[in-house]
Amino acid sequence: MSSTRTARALVCTGIGFAWPDGTPVLDGLDAVFEPGRTGLIGLNGSGKSTLLRLAAGELRPDTGRIEAPGEVGRLDQGLTLDTGRTLAELLGIDRTLAALRAIEAGDASEANFAAVGDDWDIEERALAQLERFGIAPGGADPLARTVGTLSGGEAVLGALAGLMVRRPAVTLLDEPTNNLDRRARDLLYEAVDGWSGVLVAVSHDRELLERVDRIAEMRQGRIRVWGGNYSAYTEQLAAEQEAAERMVRVAEADVRREKRQLAEARIKLDRRVRYGDKMYATKREPKVVMKQRKRDAQVAAGKHRIMQEGRLDDARKGLAAAESAVRDDDAIRIALPDTGVPAGHTVLEIAVGDRRPSVRGPERIALTGDNGSGKTTLLRAVVGAARGEGPVPVPSGAVVVHATRRTGYLPQRLDVLDDRLSVLDNVRAGAPSASPQEVRAGLARFLIRGEAVDRPAGALSGGERFRVCLARILLADTAPHLLVLDEPTNNLDLDSVRRLTEALAAYEGALLVASHDRSFLRDIGVQRRWEVTRDRGVEEAPAAE
Repeated sequence: MSSTRTARALVCTGIGFAWPDGTPVLDGLDAVFEPGRTGLIGLNGSGKSTLLRLAAGELRPDTGRIEAPGEVGRLDQGLTLDTGRTLAELLGIDRTLAALRAIEAGDASEANFAAVGDDWDIEERALAQLERFGIAPGGADPLARTVGTLSGGEAVLGALAGLMVRRPAVTLLDEPTNNLDRRARDLLYEAVDGWSGVLVAVSHDRELLERVDRIAEMRQGRIRVWGGNYSAYTEQLAAEQEAAERMVRVAEADVRREKRQLAEARIKLDRRVRYGDKMYATKREPKVVMKQRKRDAQVAAGKHRIMQEGRLDDARKGLAAAESAVRDDDAIRIALPDTGVPAGHTVLEIAVGDRRPSVRGPERIALTGDNGSGKTTLLRAVVGAARGEGPVPVPSGAVVVHATRRTGYLPQRLDVLDDRLSVLDNVRAGAPSASPQEVRAGLARFLIRGEAVDRPAGALSGGERFRVCLARILLADTAPHLLVLDEPTNNLDLDSVRRLTEALAAYEGALLVASHDRSFLRDIGVQRRWEVTRDRGVEEAPAAE
């Protein structure tokens, strides 16, 4: 790599980092993020977000160094939580703006001019970007509006607008499409398509990952870069895994052959030893000669045995190396016949004026709409009606008039578990008639095995917690006929999304899923779509957005 090329890249060398309690996150990590758009993927908990925080200077590595070609800007997953920040702070222009206003008020200090630099029109450019993203600050001091007055999607777009105004040399996006509705996602995709400099996006959003120039995969503490977008990555990985599996089969055949040859060699050597012992016993030749022949036979036998055992050991090492190249691709395997719903059986009915949107039989329906339109409120109302709360009104003007009592609900926050209880006890709370052994067997089908079953729920990783929450619903004594999911792919890595899709493939009941993830909705076989709006409530919409 040329020095000029490296100078334009974000370079991480020998990065080591552990949390204050000693929990290791990264150990000797090397990575180079070239100019262009890189999608950074990996399992939940592998250290992706930590690496971005290190690159942004928010954390300091314990070992190694990070070199950037200029300013580093980061869009943080948790920016929506800091509700007291102003729009100017969210945009990252508050200091420049303060210096500009100080100069306008007569404070012509050198520090103020240095803070402004060439950004004399920063406020106008910021307001123009906000308007482009559909955010209307308003008021006498429009950039003084706080994050708490914005929706989650507006806050993300506001922070993105700030990055576009500042144009840092390195831009880091951490799950940028979380909390974004369809329109906001499209605006973000458009911005990413035209981005210059180094852009690194940690994301599970396949639509976003189709727009990158390369995929950087964090796996087992290392980063490997694959050329092309996510589709190209999956094709390359599939070809590599097919070749790796062939090598495993070849290596297994080598081990079997070497075992057979070692066994045959031992039989031959035993025969030779028995023959030598017989010749020595009959003393057909001088005793000295017989002893020497016996020693020579023993030495030759030992050498041959060592050679054959060495070959077997080499074959076993070859098999271990081949197996290490094959990824653990466990899949969720469940059979849930109790969840089946007869065709035509009504499991949910909503009243909107003279319209009656309903779910009948094992239908799969996507619930979409702008941020703040009332999707989560509607889902909670469905759950309330299922619990016998009667017709439940929804702010969008709809009323849930009927929901089957066999309704399972998975909220965005995954707060259905008691963090103090073990995984086993959490699942048994929903299936009290099941024995511990039956629950363990059920959890194993959701890839929760061994010690993980006895751990407190609060100690689970994000992907594990999601699978336990899903298992708690689907393994309940009364399996759900209607499964209600609220943005289920938010904060899940791509492997967990794949496993969720597998689990839902075995589910035979009805699905109502609030999601803006078009790839996920397509993969789970959504047949219809309901659009939630503030003025029209719930109405049928074309299946494809």
